[in-house]
Amino acid sequence: MAMEYPEDLKYLDSHEYIRIEGDTATIGITAFAIDQLGDVVFLELPEVGDALSKGETFGTVESVKAVEDLYAPLEGEVLERNEAAIEAPESLAEDPYGAGWLLKVKMSGEIEGAMDAAAYKALVEGQ
Repeated sequence: MAMEYPEDLKYLDSHEYIRIEGDTATIGITAFAIDQLGDVVFLELPEVGDALSKGETFGTVESVKAVEDLYAPLEGEVLERNEAAIEAPESLAEDPYGAGWLLKVKMSGEIEGAMDAAAYKALVEGQ
């Protein structure tokens, strides 16, 4: 399966992505991470209004193979969580960069240490 790494996103080495629109960041997990996990069976996300702290765990994604922590790429307040993804976590694999987003966050800090698409691709493809 060919992996996609949309150019308009920022990526973390923990396989979260960030799409920035004004002061709102949409956070999800990459197609690579989903591919590595296999079939996702459970998703735990914070409640609307919860605060995220950069580098802290904000939830978990569970597959038939493993349970992985999700790490906050930035400081902010949860504006929205993807209820459809919580109800049907297997749908993450269908459209990780579109309908498969996890959180929308009002940013209160800068994003540091995130990679562009080329750097992330090099990281995960070992180039």
